[in-house]
Amino acid sequence: MGGNASAQGPQRPRVVSVELAKAERKSVPVDVDAIGMVTPISSVALKSRVETTIVSVHFEDGAKVAEGDLLFTLDSRQIDAQIEQAVGTLAKDQAQLEGAQRDFKRYGELIGKGATTQVNLDNAKTAADILIGTIKADQSALDNLKVQKSFTLIRAPFAGRVGAANVKVGNFVRPADLSPLAVINQMAPVYVAFAVPQRVLVDLRESMAKGASGVTATIPGHQRSETGKVAMVDNTVDMTTGMVIVRGIMNNENETLWPGTLVATKLTIRSEDTVVVPTVAVQRSQNGNYVFLVKDGVAKVQPVKVDRTFQGLSVVSEGLSGDESVVVDGQLLLSDGSRVEPRTRKAGA
Repeated sequence: MGGNASAQGPQRPRVVSVELAKAERKSVPVDVDAIGMVTPISSVALKSRVETTIVSVHFEDGAKVAEGDLLFTLDSRQIDAQIEQAVGTLAKDQAQLEGAQRDFKRYGELIGKGATTQVNLDNAKTAADILIGTIKADQSALDNLKVQKSFTLIRAPFAGRVGAANVKVGNFVRPADLSPLAVINQMAPVYVAFAVPQRVLVDLRESMAKGASGVTATIPGHQRSETGKVAMVDNTVDMTTGMVIVRGIMNNENETLWPGTLVATKLTIRSEDTVVVPTVAVQRSQNGNYVFLVKDGVAKVQPVKVDRTFQGLSVVSEGLSGDESVVVDGQLLLSDGSRVEPRTRKAGA
């Protein structure tokens, strides 16, 4: 029997076929995912500042408007008549002033010849001064009416999109009306507000000081997204949730983000130079995470500490230095010291 055993010879150790990948050192962003809401930077409810009627509406509901575009024309005939009256009053008082100034000059000449009294000269001076004050009041009244006249042309205070007009031609409007004539929202740029845990606050503020932070907002169900930067961190942490509100500002030139939309936001705090391996290479045991390293055709168990995952990669803070070969498929047949041979990865793996 012993001869038969020796005839068979020593058994060759089994070689396991595995797929390998390289651990590599690369820059990986530190980010926080959250749900955010798009809010306009500026939103204005247009209201009438005079009591009158609508003469014209110069926009289509929902249209884009530029700063200064005429939106509503109000009836200004009453104000126009008051302006004409004020112009007439001003002209009358200016003519009276010219007469008073002539009287004052004439009395000044006569008193030098002893032909009039000082009282007459003083009275002429007082009359001229009173008319100077009256003309200033007339001019102020005229300027006020011109301001009132400007209120009859309602223009867009900034570029954006206007909602539906709540009034039509012929409607009577007044300053006390509760509902606005229309609402304009600024569309580009816009804010995206979202909440992040307070534990990232210190790193985020340091990153903002260096200009390294960024925000990406993606519309759920679509791949369309906008990138921007952190515009503001709220000045208090919510005590009940431990969260703090962060506001990102997005250019939104193509109006991808619409005010009121819920979006998936990614806050990038900074980028770290670190070692990464494919997440499928990381195995778990009672003692923690580990990977199989392969060197000279032999697999070796290497404990690792994983900080986080990023796009299918695991960030390894301890256990690897980069450039090692790790097993990404075939670990079930391996143990520490197993002999292995690499096989080519499947297409698309």
